[in-house]
This record gives sequence, C-alpha cells and structure tokens, in this order.
Amino acid sequence: MTGTESTAPRQSRRWNRGRRRGEQPMVPKADFASYYGRPVIKAPSWEARDIAGYFFLGGLAGAGSLMAAGAHATGCGTTSTAMKVSSLAAVSLSAAALIHDLGRPARFVNMLRVFKPTSPMSVGSWLLSAYGPAAGVAAASAVTGRLPRVGAGATGAAALLGPAVASYTGVLAADTAVPAWHGAHRELPYLFVASATAAAAGMALVVAPPRETAPARCAALLAAVAEQAVTKAAERSLGMVAETYHEGRAGTLMNAAKALTVGGALAAALFGGRNRAVAAASGLALLAGSACTRFGVFTAGIASAEDPKYTVVPQREGVEAAAAHGGGAG
Repeated sequence: MTGTESTAPRQSRRWNRGRRRGEQPMVPKADFASYYGRPVIKAPSWEARDIAGYFFLGGLAGAGSLMAAGAHATGCGTTSTAMKVSSLAAVSLSAAALIHDLGRPARFVNMLRVFKPTSPMSVGSWLLSAYGPAAGVAAASAVTGRLPRVGAGATGAAALLGPAVASYTGVLAADTAVPAWHGAHRELPYLFVASATAAAAGMALVVAPPRETAPARCAALLAAVAEQAVTKAAERSLGMVAETYHEGRAGTLMNAAKALTVGGALAAALFGGRNRAVAAASGLALLAGSACTRFGVFTAGIASAEDPKYTVVPQREGVEAAAAHGGGAG
C-alpha cells in the first residue's frame, strides 16, 4: 500500500469526526443558477383567456347544477329554471373555450378514444361529455315544460356530476409541474370548489326573486369563508412560492377576488333578502370575484414556471430537509 493510499482512510475519519463535532466546511454553499437565466421547466402554453375562462365557467356550471337541483326539490321553480339555463350556457362556453385552446374540435374528440383514470384531462373530457347532455336535457325540460320526469332525472344526473365538474380542473392544474399549482395540490381542488360555489350563489342572486335567495345567500357566505381559509392553507403549503400569488398581476387579481367575494357575500347576507337591486349587485360581485380567483391562480402559476428560483429553491430545501431528517434519525 502506498503512502497516499494509507493516509486516505485516516483523512476520511478525521473529516467525519469534524462533521460530527459541528465544524463547518470552508467552501461556501453554491447558489443556484439556470442556463442563461432561462426557466427550468416549460410553462404551459395555455391561453389565459381560454383556460382560466374554462376553469371559471366549468365551476359555475357544475355548482350551478347542484343549486338548481336543490331549488327543483324545494319547489323554487323560477330559481331552478334559471340556474339550469345558466349551467347549460356556462358549460357550453367552457367547452368552446377548451376547444379553442386545443385548436381543433377533433382534438377534443380524440381524447374520448380512451378512458385513462390516472389522467385528469381524460377524466375531465369524459365528465364534460356526460355532464353537458344532462345539463341540456334538464334545461330544455324546464323551459318547455315537457317530459318533466325525464327533466327531473337529468337534473339529478347533472347535480351528481356537478361537483366533479367544478373540482377536476383544480386537480388538472395541480397535476402539472408548475410550482404554484403543484405545491398546493392538496388545497387547489378545494379552492376551486369554494370559488365555484361562490359563483353559482352569485348567479342565483342575480336571476332569482329575493324570496327564493335564502339558500344562495347562505351558500355565498360559506363559500367566502371557505375560500379564504383554503387560500391561507395553500400559502402555507407553498412556502416561498406563495409570493407569486401576492406580486404583479396575480396579486392584483387575488386581492380583487378577496374584496369582491367577501364584500358580495356580506352584502347578500345582510341586505340581499330585502332588496332586489342589492341582491343582484352582490351576485355580480361574487361572479366577478370567482373569475378573478381563477385568473389569479392561472397567472400565479405561469409566473412561478417562468422564474427558475421557484423550481430550484423548494427542491433544494426539500432535499436538505430530508437529509437533515435522515441524519437526525441516524
């Protein structure tokens, strides 16, 4: 054995003893960098108007069908019919926005060639294909007064599928590598459901007579509370990535969403049952707040994908935390 080879184990043992005594290495920790400052991951090529609009309209449709079924069951005919029509219009516009972003209608049809439970896009395509006809039959029966039993069955089917339609877009976004979405993969579907409920309650306040708005006013208040609570939980999960929800255009949209949703819910709860104009104004504020939430989440996601630090720093912190935990366990 040579002299160099014999000293190597002793140097290794001294280095390990030094680390156990808490000595710090002399070489400074390297900072992260990306190739010429370019993003580490590729941001989605989705158009904000199409996909954020698709998120909002799908949520409005799904939650609206659930509210329409409740109104149908309690004999609130005016509210039930109006919500069925609004849900049909919303899901139609939502599908149109999705197809417009895809570029060709045939691409949507191609997604129906297989059913892949592990793909949120595949599941969502099938959900829309099943929900759309149910919502259409329910609305047509309510408007024409024909085939009431078929219409009631379609109303129930749309209500059963509605929550999935309202929430799956949150799963779809969280399933990507976008830091501001994937980092909140547990909270994002709940945020979308709360936002969709606020939008549906807002639509009911706009179209329903004041005597039938009590359920909508209650739903609006619960949705506003839930949305703020879930947003706070998502920010805790995101850590430093939560900055993207407070800065730039995303920050402006999220602040507007909070003001519109909370203000609309409070106004509806306090005055919406007595004043038709206040109820309608509160409903419009809730609809606008829900739209701002979806566009704010979308904008924050794109911003987080375009800045490499939101990809690299959380990954490094995760590795260091896992190493520290492993070292402590050892």
